[in-house]
Amino acid sequence: MYIYREGDIRKIDTEAMEHGLQVNTLMENAGRGLFEKIKKHVHKNMSILILAGKGNNGGDGIVLARYLNLNGYKVDLVFPFGMPASVTAAEHFRFYKNLGFPFSTSIDLEKHYDVIIDSLLGIGTRLPLNESYVHCINWCNEQSSLRIAVDLPTGVLADQGNTEIAFQADYTYALHGFKPSAFLLPSGNYYGKTEVVDIGLPHASKWKLWDRTDVATTLSDRSTFSHKGSFGTGLLLAGSDEMPGSALLAGLGAMRTGIGKLVIGTSNFVASIISTRLPEATYWFDGLQKCAKGQLIQGVRAAAIGPGLNAPYLVEEAINCLWERDIPLLLDAGALMERNYTPREKPVVITPHPGEFSRMTGKSIEEIQSNRIQLASEYAINNQMIVVLKGTYTVIAYPDGTGVINTTGNHCLAKGGSGDTLTGMLLALLCTETDIKSAVANGVYLHGACADEIVKRKDARAVSISELTDVLGSVIQKLTVSHQ
Repeated sequence: MYIYREGDIRKIDTEAMEHGLQVNTLMENAGRGLFEKIKKHVHKNMSILILAGKGNNGGDGIVLARYLNLNGYKVDLVFPFGMPASVTAAEHFRFYKNLGFPFSTSIDLEKHYDVIIDSLLGIGTRLPLNESYVHCINWCNEQSSLRIAVDLPTGVLADQGNTEIAFQADYTYALHGFKPSAFLLPSGNYYGKTEVVDIGLPHASKWKLWDRTDVATTLSDRSTFSHKGSFGTGLLLAGSDEMPGSALLAGLGAMRTGIGKLVIGTSNFVASIISTRLPEATYWFDGLQKCAKGQLIQGVRAAAIGPGLNAPYLVEEAINCLWERDIPLLLDAGALMERNYTPREKPVVITPHPGEFSRMTGKSIEEIQSNRIQLASEYAINNQMIVVLKGTYTVIAYPDGTGVINTTGNHCLAKGGSGDTLTGMLLALLCTETDIKSAVANGVYLHGACADEIVKRKDARAVSISELTDVLGSVIQKLTVSHQ
């Protein structure tokens, strides 16, 4: 579940050699691991085409071809752009030839292949591709074949999402770990279903996917002798007369994620509307205005500001007030703005969607979507805050340079109010958890997991965001019970 950039992989290969593990062995492990994965999808009467490049990615394809041949599969190994040029790939190719297995330098365009396996370029891809590669990829994509990519689809970069034409894989088997482009746009659209092939190397990555095991092992247990003070008081500055629902959705998110006490700073009008749906909360009338003047209620363990707020001057003054307090602070929606942040000891969490992050950074949405991981990480490091860059595969970047990618959620979250609910859930976890990094990752995971649970019962288009927290309790229970 780890994520590796191109430079990380090259460094790992070098360190493996220094410790006595040769690239030849790694390539053997890769080819054997690919065979174990791929044999689940093919049978022996299928015709299989392996397109091998001149480098080590092609070498992985050579080893895979050997295993398929040894096990009775019908394989055409083709080198459309030249014979193996890397030392290790050439070694494996000599062994392949000595076993008497066939190969070719051109594709039989008249033959139908049930399976096409792309092992042309790998992490060494550079754009733009030359014309001959473009023609080959276009031909592959036009075939009614099962398409499988080795490590990453040809035409896709390892670290960035920008691409023009790429091998459209049904399955991609990433070697040692996922590559960042699997979670970026538009490159992620070319991967299909992605799995990792272990090649026998230890893992040492700063980035990983966050999954249900991570949540189950980091979400804290609750003592039998707990009381509401055990789980903290959270301050939520949210909602305006035009957007009262933002305060309600965020409040529901906080209460149903286990906060001890919730204080909602909002207008009298908003409080009168939402209090019947959220009687557990207490209300700080005109809390935004009071906070902007430097007032703050006592005993707050964490604060969140932004959902449904549309008074930029008051919001900025309220942020200045909260910034001086020794508590974790979450900024969302109306509180996300381009500004200079002074260092503070307690953590700051920001939760922008790509449009908001574009306004904050001055970068285009397209540039952000194709480079989400790096840009979020740079912002987190430079401003010493946790960045939750929302969207498909939400990126959570930490100020120490580490980070995680969320694996839950679906398009039912692409509606107004989704971010408000997440803000409330994160506020609760900032109040109740001691490990802030895990708390933020868990909040994002649970938010998406609720969406995944709901679409088991109805079409995503028909889901109302207010339903998310209705299933939150059962989602958490399944996670915790399965881990016991």
